[in-house]
Amino acid sequence: MVQTSAAVATPSTRLVAYSVALAALAVALSPLSIPTGIAKVSPSQHFINVIAGALVGPWWGLAVAAVTSLVRNALGLGTPLAFPGSIFGVVLAGLAYRYTHNIYFTALGEIIGTGLIGASVGALLVAPYLMGKDIALSLLILPFLLSSMVGAALGVLGLRVLRRLGYLH
Repeated sequence: MVQTSAAVATPSTRLVAYSVALAALAVALSPLSIPTGIAKVSPSQHFINVIAGALVGPWWGLAVAAVTSLVRNALGLGTPLAFPGSIFGVVLAGLAYRYTHNIYFTALGEIIGTGLIGASVGALLVAPYLMGKDIALSLLILPFLLSSMVGAALGVLGLRVLRRLGYLH
């Protein structure tokens, strides 16, 4: 019976450990961002989102993105746009990986989630209501798309390595 409890605890412990490590890595890579108007685009966040989506799934990945966004904002390394710029992408990436196990669809989930949905939520809700700035949607879509495409491409490379090492099922 004790062995069963330990076996049940191991996957949860592993998910927590992976999630903490991914959030820490995302924060550590945060200075590698590109200021674009009121946003700071961060390809490294999108790289982490693709990895998290496949490695820990959409909901643990959501936690990774939320914690990373909170810490980045607290340290002055991000803006409130970090939230929609990361949470939608990691959830779509995680769902894509869960249902297809295809790393390219996982990357596409990140690009659609961040570049289209995240940019839309950022321009229509976050910027005007949390930042007090009205911005055109087109001013966020292009940088968010470019950032997520670069990060997703790096994420595909990372997932290929993780698959080869046996970390992905």
